[in-house]
Amino acid sequence: MVDPNSKSSLSKKSTVPTPKKGKVKQRQSAIPRNVANRMARRIAFTTGIPTATGMGVFIASYVVVSRGIADIAPILTLFISASCFLIGLLGLSFGLFSASWEEAPGSFLGLENIRPNIDKVRSSFNNRN
Repeated sequence: MVDPNSKSSLSKKSTVPTPKKGKVKQRQSAIPRNVANRMARRIAFTTGIPTATGMGVFIASYVVVSRGIADIAPILTLFISASCFLIGLLGLSFGLFSASWEEAPGSFLGLENIRPNIDKVRSSFNNRN
C-alpha cells in the first residue's frame, strides 16, 4: 500500500535547466507562410490528381474485368497505376520547386521559378557546412 504522505518519484517535479540569458535563439521559419501555402496548393494539384487516377485505375480495371467487358492483364493494370503514382511523385517535386518565393504568386505553371528555387536549396545546404 502506498502512503499518501510519502514523496514518490512520480510526484516529484522534474526541473529542466533553462538556457542562459542571451543564448536563446528565436527559431524562424525558413519558408514564409504565403510561399508554403502556395507550395501546398501546387502539391495538392500536381500530386493529388495523378494519385487519385492511379487508385482509380485499380477500381476501373476491377469493374471492367468483373463484368466481363474486357480481359485486362493484371500487369497492365499494375503498370498504368504505377505510372500514375510515379507522375504524382514527380508532381511533388514540381509543386515544391515551381512555387514563387516572391510576393506575387507567379505564373500558372511556375516554370520560371524552378531554377532559382533549386539554387536556393543548394545554397542553403552549402551554408550549413
